[in-house]
Amino acid sequence: MEDSPEVRNRRKANVALLSVISNTTLVILKLIVGLTIGSVAVISEAIHSGVDLLAAVIALFAVRTAAKPADEDHPFGHGKVENISGTVEALLIFVAAVWILYEAIKKLRNPEPLDEAGWGAAVMLLSVAANIFVSKRLFKVGQETDSVALKADAWHLRTDVYTSLGVMAGLVIIVVGGFIAPDVNLQWVDPVAAMVVAALIIKAAYHLTIESARDLVDVGLPVSEVEEVRKHIIAFAPTIRGIHRLRTRKAGASRFVEFHIRVDATMSVDESHRIADMITCSIKQHFPGTTVTIHIEPCNCAIAKEGSCGCLLSESEKIALTGIGHCASTVTEDA
Repeated sequence: MEDSPEVRNRRKANVALLSVISNTTLVILKLIVGLTIGSVAVISEAIHSGVDLLAAVIALFAVRTAAKPADEDHPFGHGKVENISGTVEALLIFVAAVWILYEAIKKLRNPEPLDEAGWGAAVMLLSVAANIFVSKRLFKVGQETDSVALKADAWHLRTDVYTSLGVMAGLVIIVVGGFIAPDVNLQWVDPVAAMVVAALIIKAAYHLTIESARDLVDVGLPVSEVEEVRKHIIAFAPTIRGIHRLRTRKAGASRFVEFHIRVDATMSVDESHRIADMITCSIKQHFPGTTVTIHIEPCNCAIAKEGSCGCLLSESEKIALTGIGHCASTVTEDA
């Protein structure tokens, strides 16, 4: 059973709040441990979690704002707030990655011994466990509600899982190496791990930017979704005689579909409106929450003296109209 919009919005807000609480806890723990043991890798992870915290706050604001209904100033709703939040989050990640690289290179040139690296490894392990749990929740709800903001937040935390594992591995190497080969200098492992963290963060930010920004410039829906929409329209042939100017876009979790259909010129206004309502209902059943706009045009091949009239014809009509004009026998889509 499909959740109501109110239930979907409440689920989105709840899981976004969970992310805020989790990231707040991790920032405090990582910062305390990182400063205590002097690990630039752990401190870089604290900064990373700080960015994740800011992203989680932005996501919470975005899902609450996007849930507001359309109003006089925003007749198409507030869905793009989620796309804006995702783009802002990506820019913040880039800034954090540059700072981490700067600090790592500085420490690589002037390495310092770490105190109690085991504590750093322990807090990284805790971070991995927490972020796996929260990111799975975010991905699940984000996929089910088609929320760009939640999926962006989940991206952050999933990246944090891998970077935390990298930092933890570096700290474990330093601790174990200190026992096995105390004379070998392994302090370079910590800043190198921080640089790997920065590289992974930049990669995540790039993908997030592409996913979030594409809908801000009204890129059409994925080809698979457009084809699905087309199938729902063509299913009403031969009642509808043609389709053209099919255009799609997306704002947050909201889809917008508009197109022109051709119907028999003798069809009444009431009947053509009923057909349009049925098509709209069919599309919305497959893509809940979609705004569908249909323009209806008459199709009268009998008066087409030359060229293509762009109508979908039955076999008997094509035979009857031979010599009058070359009407299209398939659904057309004009520019």
